[in-house]
Amino acid sequence: MTYTAWVEVTRVDGNEVSVARDMVVKESPITLYLNDKEFTTLICSPVYLKELAVGFLCSEGILQKREDLKDISVNETAGLIWVETLNPSPAEQAFLKRYITTCCGRGGALFYFLNDVRNLNPVKSELSLTAAQARVLSEQLEKNTVLFRSTGGTHGAALCSRTEVLWTFEDIGRHNAVDKVFGRCFLEEVPIADKLMVFSGRVSSEILIKIARLGISILIARGAPTDLALEMAKELGVTVVGFARGDKLNIYTHGHRIKT
Repeated sequence: MTYTAWVEVTRVDGNEVSVARDMVVKESPITLYLNDKEFTTLICSPVYLKELAVGFLCSEGILQKREDLKDISVNETAGLIWVETLNPSPAEQAFLKRYITTCCGRGGALFYFLNDVRNLNPVKSELSLTAAQARVLSEQLEKNTVLFRSTGGTHGAALCSRTEVLWTFEDIGRHNAVDKVFGRCFLEEVPIADKLMVFSGRVSSEILIKIARLGISILIARGAPTDLALEMAKELGVTVVGFARGDKLNIYTHGHRIKT
């Protein structure tokens, strides 16, 4: 499967009207089965599905160690993923309870949200970099997100060392882009304590929770953070940098890791 599709479009430019072909990004529902039970449906760009599924389960706390993953198989044509874990995880039931509560409108979503935060340990890391290095990594992410430049329809997330981008993933969903990065880390057993994340979108509380859960200490975003995300970042020890574009950036939390 591919990221994009061609569609016919009517273009209006002033008084001129023309018919042309335009490239748009694909969007697909992918159903994830966990231990032979339907678990959830992810709306995503339908590529790198193995990384997406694994990263999503890592973000939810269901997969924590490589040996937890017993098997994974993907049917891209049918839009199905099957994941088998070695042992059931308490996080699996917690996710299902949260899903039912949120979707059925019974209240209590805030309860599960706060529990997600309380169950996280603050990130402890000696990793640091200069503001100039942060700007270079942000620029590299922009260069790497070729689908965004072609379609305007994706978000990008990149795993980086202090000096280079290691790999970049794009997806229609900003959460998915982050999960694909973490999925690859998990599958290839790449240590991330000495890595940082560069992100194209805004930093919401959900994104911050994902970052903290996986132990990333520095998040550099080209977009804006929310107030709740920054409150969580202060508590969880995450350095948040926003509006990292061109020669500018804002350091919001734990600024000791960014040398100016």
